[in-house]
Amino acid sequence: MDKQDELLKEAEKLAKHMSSYQHDLAPTITSNIVCSVDAKEELLDECEEIWRQMEECQSKLTLLGIETLPESDAQLSLLMMRVKALTAEYNQWQKRSPEIISTNLDVLVALGKEELQKVDHDLEMVLSTVQSKNKKLKEDMKREQQWLDEQQQLVDALDVTHEEMKNQVVQFSEQRALQELKSKMLKIRAYKEELLSALGEFLEEHFPLPEDESAKKKKKSPAEEPTVQLVTLHEILEHLINKLMSTPHEPYLTINDSFWPPYVELLLRYGIALRHPEDPNRIRLEAFHQ
Repeated sequence: MDKQDELLKEAEKLAKHMSSYQHDLAPTITSNIVCSVDAKEELLDECEEIWRQMEECQSKLTLLGIETLPESDAQLSLLMMRVKALTAEYNQWQKRSPEIISTNLDVLVALGKEELQKVDHDLEMVLSTVQSKNKKLKEDMKREQQWLDEQQQLVDALDVTHEEMKNQVVQFSEQRALQELKSKMLKIRAYKEELLSALGEFLEEHFPLPEDESAKKKKKSPAEEPTVQLVTLHEILEHLINKLMSTPHEPYLTINDSFWPPYVELLLRYGIALRHPEDPNRIRLEAFHQ
């Protein structure tokens, strides 16, 4: 098996060498590069020698034949042979070093020129591609920069418009709020006047001054004349309201002779007015608005 492996390695090596000579180098040199006749002859002789060595290896392999494997462990033996073949191929590739194609100077020069021409052509294609991409990128960048400038101008214009509209909205909202407050105040004042008028009419109709009683007293005792003019219940309430609104810290009103006592008692009994805790002659309006 070792001898067969060695022959296989040698045959593989010769086949690779021969293939590289015949298919890659000889046709390219004879067709594209002008070489001397001696160089061509020498290269062909080397190829024939390699071919002859390959035929010898093939003959030796044929004579050796194929080793018959036992049926019990045939699959294991096949796997072992495959492992050995792969290991040998791996070692061969590890030990392999670049081989000189030919020692002829003309052949080497021709091959070097051809390789340089290929490299030069590839580099020119790469350069052309890179230049084209750079040109396209510059155009794209110019277009994107123009678009960015336009968007920035639009943003600046929108900022200015936003500030103007914001100031207008603030002014409009302030004016609108002031106008609404004025309208509400006018409505409240009108409603207040309406309530006061309705209250006055109600009080004058249902709580008049005791004129009849004073007239009867005059008839009974003509010599006795009233010295104080009584005020209406409406006027009493107005005095109490004005006192509470003008001086909320001192809302009490002093009771005098012009206040008819039954009306004062009426206000106190129904919780409309309150007496001073220390002075019974002073009363105040109940703070219904608090």
